[in-house]
Amino acid sequence: MMARLSLLRVGSRQSYKKFIGCKDCSKRAFSCKAVVLPRFGSPDVLQIRSNETLPDLGSTEVLVATKAAAVNPLDARIREGYGRSLFEPLLPLILGRDVSGEVVAVGNSVKLLHVGQEVFGALHPTAVRGTYSDYAILQEDQLILKPTSLTHMEAAAIPFAALTAWRALKGTAQIKQSQRVLILGGGGAVGLSAIQLAKAAGCHVTCTCGKRSMDRAAEAGAELTIDYTSENLRDKLGGRFDAVLDTIGVQETEALGVSSLKRGGHYMTLQGEAVNYADRLGLVAGGAAAAAALVKKQVQYKQAYGIEYMWTIMRTDAEALQDIGLLVRNGQLKVPVGNTFSLWKAADAHHCLEKKQSHGKIILYLD
Repeated sequence: MMARLSLLRVGSRQSYKKFIGCKDCSKRAFSCKAVVLPRFGSPDVLQIRSNETLPDLGSTEVLVATKAAAVNPLDARIREGYGRSLFEPLLPLILGRDVSGEVVAVGNSVKLLHVGQEVFGALHPTAVRGTYSDYAILQEDQLILKPTSLTHMEAAAIPFAALTAWRALKGTAQIKQSQRVLILGGGGAVGLSAIQLAKAAGCHVTCTCGKRSMDRAAEAGAELTIDYTSENLRDKLGGRFDAVLDTIGVQETEALGVSSLKRGGHYMTLQGEAVNYADRLGLVAGGAAAAAALVKKQVQYKQAYGIEYMWTIMRTDAEALQDIGLLVRNGQLKVPVGNTFSLWKAADAHHCLEKKQSHGKIILYLD
C-alpha cells in the first residue's frame, strides 16, 4: 500500500487518508460507494454498494470526486443486456460514462491536471468501471477543466453526447464552412450537440425532430427544423447535403439520409451493428461478420450513390475534448439538463429515461 501511495500525487498524505476514510492506509484497501449492475435486467436490478474496491490508479489516470454524472441511453441498453458478449463475463459493472467533479489524486505521469481542479469528461463506451460512483477513474486525456460558468450538473450533460457528435461530424465527415449538414433526430443530446458543432463550424444546419423539440433545435442553431412526422418529409428537406448524421438509425431514416446526400457526402449512423453481431455470434465471429456487413454497405452505397457510409462509435481524445471545451467556454455548446436525481436514486433515473419523462439530459448528482 505504501508503494501504491508513492505512485500518486495528492494534496497531502493526510488529505488522501481523509478522502478514502482510512485511518491506517497500510492495512485497508481503498473503497468507495457505487451503483452496481450485478446482472442484466430492469432498473430495479441496480444496487447501491458501500464498499466497492477502488482500483489502483495508473500512472496516466486521474481520480475524480464525482459531483455529477449523466444518464445516457447507452447506460440503459447495457443494463438490459446490450453488449453482453463483452460485459457479461465482467459483471458486476458500474454504469455511467459522463462525469463532472474535482481531482483528488493523479498518477505520476499526469502532466496537465492537478489536485483540486474541477474537471469534466467521459469514458469510452466499453468501460467497465463507470461514473455512477462517488469516485471515478479516467485517463488524463478523457478530462478537461470545467469552465466556471457551468455547474457540475450542466458540465456532466455535455461530454459523451458532444464527443459522439464530434466523432461523426469533425472526425469522419470533416465538415467545413458553408457545407450543408442534416441531423436526423436533432432533439436529443447528441442531435443538439451536432447542431451546435456544425453551426460553430460555419455550416448550414437542417434537422428533423419531434414537435416539442423544434424550438430547442432552432435555438441550438438549426436554420430549418422539420417535424419528423410530416408528410413529404423528403421534399421539405430541400436539396442535397454534404453530411447526414442519423441519431435514430432505423431503416426509414437511413433511406431518407442516404437519398438526401450529394455525391461525395457522408452518411453516419449511431446505430451500427457491430455490438449486435458480437452479441449474437461472439466477439471474434461477430467482429468479423460486422466488418463484412459494414464493408458490404459501404460498397453498395458508394456504387449506387457515390457517398461514404459509416457507423459512428464515440471515443475520447484530447483534440476532440479541447475543441468541445473551447466551444463550451465560448457559450457555443450546451446540452440542456432535464430531470435530476441523487446518484443513489439511479434506478428512479433509469425509470424516468425509459418512460421518456425528461425533456433534457437526466443527471445524477452528489451533495
